[in-house]
Amino acid sequence: MSHVAIIPARGASKRIPRKNLKPFDGVPMIAHSIRTALASGLFEQVVVSTDDEEVAAVAREYGAQVPFLRPAALADDFTGTAAVIVHALQQLPAFEYACCIYATAPLLQARYLRQGLELLEQHRHRSFAFSVCNFGFPVQRALTVDGQGALSALYPEFRNTRSQDLPEAFQDAGQFYWGRSEAWLRGDVLYSPASLPVILPRHLVQDIDTAEDWQRAEYLYAALKAGGELQ
Repeated sequence: MSHVAIIPARGASKRIPRKNLKPFDGVPMIAHSIRTALASGLFEQVVVSTDDEEVAAVAREYGAQVPFLRPAALADDFTGTAAVIVHALQQLPAFEYACCIYATAPLLQARYLRQGLELLEQHRHRSFAFSVCNFGFPVQRALTVDGQGALSALYPEFRNTRSQDLPEAFQDAGQFYWGRSEAWLRGDVLYSPASLPVILPRHLVQDIDTAEDWQRAEYLYAALKAGGELQ
């Protein structure tokens, strides 16, 4: 069996400029993902896919490999993650399993990476296993603001349904995606019954797309670090 970690990290970022290189707890953001991947002991290679020479240099400094630079056509605002992983796999030696790890995942823990691999190994007919967490409130009771600034129920049919009677819903935690290499290359659908969930507690999950997200991630990281929960 062989495993590769692929960390997509393009140079541009519109909402948080140079997000992958911005210092987070004293080191570039991407360093956290690289360090966790290496410390897990799960991977023969930890590879960063980037179009940016500075990102490549920082990735190598923290122990990742950058055996190629990603073409500009795969580094725009519209290219999906799956296409980046497929491109990387086409440049690398053959691996049985490939794990996409996001560069902005400072709360990532090796134990959950291990859990994802074990799930996929145990269920040979599945294609992927990736990190999710449950919503803190039933999504069926979500609200929306209309064009006049008034609140409306997004799902009116559930307006009077008790929250405890609604099925639990989960969201993509945006940390890692284990997949069989053949499934990535084949184009299997990630959000489908082909995937298995690695369920994370909500306090270990924070998407980082805005300045507010970044600040919240710093608060969570500091609290988890003080409490000895970061592993």
